[in-house]
Amino acid sequence: MSSTPQQPTYIIPPPAGPNWKTPVLIVILVLLAASNAFLFVQLDRLKTDNRNDLSKLNTDLNRAIEQMRIDSSAEVQRASQSVRELQARLAQQRRAAEQAVGQAKIDAQKRVEALQNQVAQEQALQKQAIDSVKQTADTATTQIASVSTDLGTTKSQLEQTIANLKRATGELDNHTSLIATNAKELEALKELGERNYSEFTIVKAKKPTRVGDVMIEVKKVDPKHNRFTLALTVDDKTVEKKDRTINEPIQFYTSKSHQPDEIVVNSVKKNTIVGYLSTPKVQNTRAGS
Repeated sequence: MSSTPQQPTYIIPPPAGPNWKTPVLIVILVLLAASNAFLFVQLDRLKTDNRNDLSKLNTDLNRAIEQMRIDSSAEVQRASQSVRELQARLAQQRRAAEQAVGQAKIDAQKRVEALQNQVAQEQALQKQAIDSVKQTADTATTQIASVSTDLGTTKSQLEQTIANLKRATGELDNHTSLIATNAKELEALKELGERNYSEFTIVKAKKPTRVGDVMIEVKKVDPKHNRFTLALTVDDKTVEKKDRTINEPIQFYTSKSHQPDEIVVNSVKKNTIVGYLSTPKVQNTRAGS
């Protein structure tokens, strides 16, 4: 008796779950690219503003030099006209002296000598005016070169400082931001013009200190290890930030913006913290707030 062959059994694996890591990675890369593009545009705008300032300064200085040249040229022309008139009078007196006799001739010669002295004085004044114009023009040219050099040096230093700024990742949605660790770097951040910055020095006390729209109270400081604890009051809500370190961005949202505010403490001293508050320039109400 023949047996019926059995069909093979196949086990179908369950469908794989959605791969969420790849879209998240793509979104992060897009955000980083957009952030870099925005910084590049701001830096380019800063360079353009510096070039425009330098061009305007050169134009103003050139106008001032040209006006000085015009004024001085008018003064030289007046002096030249005076010299020509005196020379004409001198020629007339010489002719009179040649025709005079006796005392009249002596008097005429005295007048000739007086006119000669006056002509010499006018010529000296004319030379002085010409030398003054030349010196003024040379001085202005030197000042233009000096200002151009100073602006170029300042722009180069600012660009280098911006390039050296540290980028830190905050605690809210992996939001990254540029961090200033000293006054020079903070000035560079202000020059970028992306956010508002309020510097503060807060001493540990029983009552909090207002910085912008935030109330900050120093609860604990550890200068030896550069650590501290704060109590932040925002929109009538108080939250404690425990055991934080210097140059660490402390981020939080307010009802005024969809972007986070940020506190950075640069220095911890005895019962004192020194740092700054960074807030968005655009104050848009967040959805659901």
